Amino acid sequence: MNKTNKHVVAVLVAATLSAGAPPPQAFANIIATDAVVAATARDRIAQALSRAEVSTRLAAYGVDPAELQARVNALTDQEAAQLADRIDALPAGGNAFIGALVFVFLVLLITDILGLTKIFPFTRPIK
Repeated sequence: MNKTNKHVVAVLVAATLSAGAPPPQAFANIIATDAVVAATARDRIAQALSRAEVSTRLAAYGVDPAELQARVNALTDQEAAQLADRIDALPAGGNAFIGALVFVFLVLLITDILGLTKIFPFTRPIK
């Protein structure tokens, strides 16, 4: 087989394989309007505020649930969307300061056990 025939065969094989391939598919999604986005944001805020631990904490602070709902309803669409986006980024609970204290305690405890420091009297360094 000469070079020309090899090129012709390669082009024919490529054309045959590409002709049998299904055409690319297009997908269409519904574009949300501002009203739908705002309603979704308000629903996410309402879900977060309806959790038992949140409502008990707000009640401990003296927040009236009816006044809270009125304030959520008074938010603009943009404010509601920003608040709903921030809900996922907020810490789930606890205090970062307590976590930092526990971390420092564990680091000092490990260094005491390794014999690098002598801070806690109840530890013995390993030798």
